[in-house]
Amino acid sequence: MRILTSIFLFISVAFQSNGQVVFDKTSFDFGDLESYSNRFVDIVVTNKGSKQEWLLSVKKPMEVVYITSKPIIEKDSSVIVRLQVNPKQKGRFNYEVNIFTSDRGEATKIKLTGNLREIEQDNTSAFTDCPDFSERPGGVNPNNFDLTVVTIDKETREELSNSSVTMIQNGQAVWEKKTDKKGKIKAASTLGLSYFYATHHGYIPEELGAYVNFKRNFIVVELSKDPAVGQPVPVPIITDTLVVEVIPEPEIIIEIEEKLEEKLESSIDTSYLAELPPAFTDLDKDNFDEEYFKPVNVVFVLDVSSSMKNADKIELMKYALFQLTEMLRPQDKMGIVTYADESRVLLKSTSGANKDEIKTEVGELKAFGYTAGGEGIKLGFKEAAKNHISDGTNHVIIITDGAFNRNSSDYLKTVKKYSKKGIKLSVVGIKNKDVDEAKMREAAELGGGHYVPIFKLADAQNNLRQEIRRLSFIER
Repeated sequence: MRILTSIFLFISVAFQSNGQVVFDKTSFDFGDLESYSNRFVDIVVTNKGSKQEWLLSVKKPMEVVYITSKPIIEKDSSVIVRLQVNPKQKGRFNYEVNIFTSDRGEATKIKLTGNLREIEQDNTSAFTDCPDFSERPGGVNPNNFDLTVVTIDKETREELSNSSVTMIQNGQAVWEKKTDKKGKIKAASTLGLSYFYATHHGYIPEELGAYVNFKRNFIVVELSKDPAVGQPVPVPIITDTLVVEVIPEPEIIIEIEEKLEEKLESSIDTSYLAELPPAFTDLDKDNFDEEYFKPVNVVFVLDVSSSMKNADKIELMKYALFQLTEMLRPQDKMGIVTYADESRVLLKSTSGANKDEIKTEVGELKAFGYTAGGEGIKLGFKEAAKNHISDGTNHVIIITDGAFNRNSSDYLKTVKKYSKKGIKLSVVGIKNKDVDEAKMREAAELGGGHYVPIFKLADAQNNLRQEIRRLSFIER
């Protein structure tokens, strides 16, 4: 009898090992994760057998959490197992999750790998809980979601209908819409750092940077009344607005950009361009003809440390670089060096004719790590020297929000050294504090350039472009 029982158990286990439950994936690489990145993956489990099966249990490390859409797997149907990783330390991670189903005697092993580039500095995370299926159904790309933007009166808290809102991601305006009668815009969006520019008749324009995803999908923009303008006039009732395309066609993007530029025009402050000769100021601000301006060899040294990861900083930087890229001519050259934990050449010297190549690198910029500004400055000057233009303007421009000279007491020596070789230095401050402005001005003056402030979208549209024009202007 014992022999028969053993044979029966052996046959049963052997039969179960050829299970009818199929997993759509048994491994997943999250790639490089920032502190704000989504950290979950959906495993689709399908029953291809002739009878009902069950998800029995999930055994996983403490750093992994999970939810399931339901425990029963009906025949010819699927369920979702959503796995969320919560690494506690920076660096590579490798987790194994064992999922037991009723059709087999052993677990199906799921390998989860990736690289966590940064942990929130306050040692907290908004991504501990596994996202609920009701918030975004399993099997649907969580990178795409519905975003709601609301404009309100800052004092009365009343919604403002017919407000105009432009959304910017990765340095480009991706849509511009009007709020409905409830002061809302409902739009399709993708996750990431975003920048919003809102206007309303009788109100001061307002700007807001935010990180959005399917959990952080509600943005409120508060507008203050403009004391110089009378009471808002009645406006027609607008119906709900839905943006179908997340990324419009190129010609639509151009149209949106042009509308945004027109709105920003009235708020551009050119006071930092004081004491320029009439021969320069009399030219149209968009004039960059070779008759008046030398060829440009510019290398940007970009601060991509953690302090820049706020959307209102890194998006302003991207937008400014996009505006400059549009102005560049084929004879101009642009390179990019980034610095955080370490410095590196992101973009070798590239002709202004290759605008798409430049924009691709700018659009993919992300902020993480600490500040190694001094090393970035040295590398930037070396790159500028490699591509020196004898009859042009050779220029290094640092873009940062603060103390780019941390742990780099000798950076001023580098500036002096290359200034003698005709390579100028300017410093762009992105929403920097007053305490850092003095250091920025000191470095820029030493390098023969200028301190360029960027605190709002109008600054990002104009100031960097004007600094390039200013230094490459042919004086007669």
